[in-house]
This record gives sequence, structure tokens and C-alpha cells, in this order.
Amino acid sequence: MKRRERHPAVPVKRRTTLTLPADSLMQAEQIARSRKVNLSTVVAEALAEGLRLHTAAERSEQVLNSYRKAFAGFSSEEMSILDGVLLEPANRR
Repeated sequence: MKRRERHPAVPVKRRTTLTLPADSLMQAEQIARSRKVNLSTVVAEALAEGLRLHTAAERSEQVLNSYRKAFAGFSSEEMSILDGVLLEPANRR
């Protein structure tokens, strides 16, 4: 029987030293003061959001590349048909 890994209620944290642009650090400090939280909280939230956006952008790029690969063999006329573009005028009644 496999043991299920439990995710701790509090995320694991590690202490590290970062070198950040001074203007970004000052902005983070201002946010921390206005929200009455510590600087680590603001930086962690900003980093998590940035990583989430980066992952989403990578996924979008993968999907776009998959579509390009899937439709690479079609001519522009065939692509128009696939897009639902009518190539001939409709008959008038």
C-alpha cells in the first residue's frame, strides 16, 4: 500500500539572500507598509504571481505551437474553409 504524502498546512520556507533592483525593493516595502505585512510576504506573493504568469505563458506557447504543427499542411484556402469563411458568394433568392 502506498503512503500518501501530506501537504503541510504551512508551506515550507527557506531563508536565502536575493539581490533585487532598488526601485522594485522600495515599491515592495511601500506595499508591505501600507498592508501592514512584512516584506517577505509581499515578495513571496509577487514571485508566486510572476511564476504563475510565466507558467501560463509557457502553456499558451505550447498550445500555439501544437496548433501550428497540426495545421501546417493546409493551404490558405483550406484554412479559410476551416475558419468558416465562405469562398463563394451565396445565392440570392
